[in-house]
Amino acid sequence: MRIPRYAAALAATMLLVTACGTATPAAAPATSSAPHAGHSVGSAPPPAALRTGERFVDLALPQAYTPQAPNGGTDDYRCFLVDPGLTENTYLTGSRFLPQNAALVHHAIFYRLDPGQATEAAAVDAKTPGEGWTCFGDAGVQGQTAWVAHWAPGAGETLMPAGFGFDMPPGSKLVMQVHYNLLETGSAGQTDQSGIQLRVAGAKTPLKALSTDLFPAPIELPCASGESGPLCDRAAAIADVGSRFGVEAGQQEEHLVQGCSGGKVTAGDTQHCDQPIEQAGTIYMAAGHMHLLGRAIKIELNPGKPGARTILDLPRYNFDDQALVPLAKPIPVKAGDTVRVTCTHDAKLRKLLPQLQKLPPRYVVWGEGTSDEMCLGILVTAPA
Repeated sequence: MRIPRYAAALAATMLLVTACGTATPAAAPATSSAPHAGHSVGSAPPPAALRTGERFVDLALPQAYTPQAPNGGTDDYRCFLVDPGLTENTYLTGSRFLPQNAALVHHAIFYRLDPGQATEAAAVDAKTPGEGWTCFGDAGVQGQTAWVAHWAPGAGETLMPAGFGFDMPPGSKLVMQVHYNLLETGSAGQTDQSGIQLRVAGAKTPLKALSTDLFPAPIELPCASGESGPLCDRAAAIADVGSRFGVEAGQQEEHLVQGCSGGKVTAGDTQHCDQPIEQAGTIYMAAGHMHLLGRAIKIELNPGKPGARTILDLPRYNFDDQALVPLAKPIPVKAGDTVRVTCTHDAKLRKLLPQLQKLPPRYVVWGEGTSDEMCLGILVTAPA
């Protein structure tokens, strides 16, 4: 899953943190101690009934796309420009991603583009052979793009809280960024024609605007006991990420370590990052994202201080259940609060997962590939 490059992310995305205190979130995800398979395949449940002022907009790829992993990797990040046909101010109040080939789709993110960015994206699309364009670097257009929807295994329809939505000005378009994972045997040559059902409401419906905020932490996971090989060397592993996804992707881990621990590398199963809140607001939904070696993820507010609270706690992380969790009670946060994101990964899972057994052991750092790892808190917020 993509996040803005860390140098910019500290200023642009670490504004708010999700919090649910000691209350139990509604529709809390199931947990499992068993190794996760890496993909969840099945029919999406039907959408909920439309709320007052809402309507559906159905979008899909016009043609099937055949994923191909560049640079000798096993992951393809592909962006597709889709047009919801908005002619007036509108709010996005929910979404239901429809993965046509769930065996290939690792996750999908939808970025809102303003009309100028949409023109730029159309030009990139036009000069790229086939459907869409390669986009390891976010949406592949200049300027700030708003993350307005996403899907990961276990997610069905995502509904924004009543009275809230993502602002969609007239002429806005969406980039659908799909991460295809080609680790599965037999995935070569398969196609995908995924789509999404948007739930939108016109501006006459009085709603408050939402945003998605991201809170990353580094990964410094050594090879397991008994494992050996060239990629068990940290520098070699980071260079390998860069060779597969580009120079900037290869620098991401170092940016995270610098921002989270002043450049001090401490190898181990568990890593965390403390980040300041710069803008007051209220948190309504939350999720955590890791890959196949993820065991646990936790988000805390003001740890070690009076009034410290556990925000989100998934002690048995399940890759196949990454849906956004609506908080039982929205939580206000203020500028100056501190957010801590903590993730635990387990290198021993590599020998238990068929997708990873055939890959050489590696020192695992932040990377775009399914065989790499991430530690990310995803938060849906509204400013004060």
